[in-house]
Amino acid sequence: MSHETRREFLGRAFCSGAGIAAAVQLTGCQHLARDRKRGVMAPATNVVLLKSDEHNPRYSSFYGHPYIQTPNLDRLAERGVVFENCYCPSPLCMPSRSAFMSGRRVHEIQCYSNCNAFPFDYPSYGGELAKQGVHTVHMGKTDVYRDTAELGFSEFAIPGDRIPPGDKNIRRHPLQIREGAALRAKGYGPREGDPYEHDTAVIKTAAQWLRERPRALDRPFTLAVNLHAPHFPHFVTQELWDMYPEGGDLPVRGGDLPTANHPYALDLRAHFETALFAEEDIRGLRRGYLGCVTFVDRQLGIILDTLEEEGLLGNTIVAYTSDHGEMLGAFDMWWKCSLYEDSARVPLVVAGPGFPAGSRVKTPVDLLDVQATFFAATLATRPDGWSGRPLQTIGEDDRERVVFSEYQGHGTRGSAFMIRKGDWKLIYCAAAPHLLFNLAEDPGELNNLAQAHPAKLAELEEALRQICSPEFEDRRAEVFIEQQLAAMGV
Repeated sequence: MSHETRREFLGRAFCSGAGIAAAVQLTGCQHLARDRKRGVMAPATNVVLLKSDEHNPRYSSFYGHPYIQTPNLDRLAERGVVFENCYCPSPLCMPSRSAFMSGRRVHEIQCYSNCNAFPFDYPSYGGELAKQGVHTVHMGKTDVYRDTAELGFSEFAIPGDRIPPGDKNIRRHPLQIREGAALRAKGYGPREGDPYEHDTAVIKTAAQWLRERPRALDRPFTLAVNLHAPHFPHFVTQELWDMYPEGGDLPVRGGDLPTANHPYALDLRAHFETALFAEEDIRGLRRGYLGCVTFVDRQLGIILDTLEEEGLLGNTIVAYTSDHGEMLGAFDMWWKCSLYEDSARVPLVVAGPGFPAGSRVKTPVDLLDVQATFFAATLATRPDGWSGRPLQTIGEDDRERVVFSEYQGHGTRGSAFMIRKGDWKLIYCAAAPHLLFNLAEDPGELNNLAQAHPAKLAELEEALRQICSPEFEDRRAEVFIEQQLAAMGV
């Protein structure tokens, strides 16, 4: 991610040329469409999305964490719907964000890793909505297949584009070790000043936009606000560090368990040099992470307060999610790049028109469903071939719905594909034994049932093959990765 000086930030903050000087209060959308079920005219609604980076949903009070303080997430959950089983398209920043931006799966757009040696020109949801009269805004981290300025949004501010060629440590054969990765383990603890300066600027800009810009609009808007936290490093203020002395614990699921010793898990442990992490640093990283999550929660509070003060809540869907999770030491694994729950599952809570207060949905969903919700809310037509289904249309406990995720990036010897259906989860590994878990009975993913339940394995594999051929996509990814390496001269 590129880093801007204060002068660069001020110069780029309002790239649309419109600024945030506004005039007339928006009293409601004039865009109406026929509700086919009820036969009445339903108004379009605005959408505000706050997306963090690397938030494991287990570390949220509304998902059951015993002491982490996330009161604003609780507040949003009370007003709307908690989705208990939401997954990212791929557990890595650029692939996940690119899939969300384009509405297409990672293997379709070939954005496998954080390498952007080759840019792509896929349409974005912001551009497609803008063509249909929706005012689309993107703020903060972008990190997708092309620069923010080329994505077609009506406005953008403080973009976070990755400088090409991005990550060079992507070789899978032989497996590349990320030399010096263990030094990241020192990235935690209290810091003077504002450890979240960039995120603070993003939220300040978003709140100002909500106070002023909607008054000049006569159409629905979408506002995507993107934060870097709680992504490592886990630096916090002294106040947030002091809030979580009990947070400096050790993971319950350690590196001696069978799940931790699956070949792909061992690959990632080697790639990120996790065996070199000192116990003191493991404790510090886990403690700092809690403070980072609480910081994100407070930023959500600013957005909610602003929406309420400006009278926008009644006609605005508000959603919170993250681009992927964080292993945080489980199975001696850190960060992401795994299809285990800690890395692949993300928080999702949505409130506003169409989302009944205090509800919880067990049906598996993914971030492409969140993106589809933007189109449903604003009454826009989604392009053909895009994946995902509006969250408004998903039942509370659909045992037949299939959700897909994939990982074909750095740190493992081959591609992996995930299918979630009901209580069952398959991780299909192109170059290692497959993994099958019953998450209702085994939420920690400790018992691989692939051999014990061959019929269920076959059922989920068939669902996977309805989406893609894992063998073909593994080979296709390998060819593309080698092309990227050659272009970078690596």
